[in-house]
Amino acid sequence: MNRNFQAAARQADDEQDRDSYRDVTTQLGLLGLDPAIPDGVRDLAQKSVAHAREDCNSTMDAFDASVAAFERSFAAAGRSAAAFDRKFIDSARRDVNSSFDLATSLAGAKGLYDMVKLRAARWREQLDELRAQAKNVRALSVETTEPGQGDPE
Repeated sequence: MNRNFQAAARQADDEQDRDSYRDVTTQLGLLGLDPAIPDGVRDLAQKSVAHAREDCNSTMDAFDASVAAFERSFAAAGRSAAAFDRKFIDSARRDVNSSFDLATSLAGAKGLYDMVKLRAARWREQLDELRAQAKNVRALSVETTEPGQGDPE
């Protein structure tokens, strides 16, 4: 029932619109005015709409290109962060394993001299490892911040 009422209301609105149009065009005709839109105005309107559509399309293309550039940047940043994370996790694993190796060696030491010698050797290893880690991180940071790095081809 509600649909019938809506359909009837729409039909009444349509008839009222047609009647209003007829009244306006009749009055314009009585004044000697032609209600038709001149060809030049219609052509200008069509050209304006076509030009606006072209502008809109080129703007959308530029927007899409910008979004793609942002996506590439975020993807590259994500890959760079993951590479840093992997380096640090690998270093932490090596440090933990090395610490257990040192603890095992210290537990098997026969005297204080052996313990000091083992600990000094471990400090040298740690210092060498720290230098290597710094070099790797520096190389990785330069590699991931150079323009074009990480961009898919």
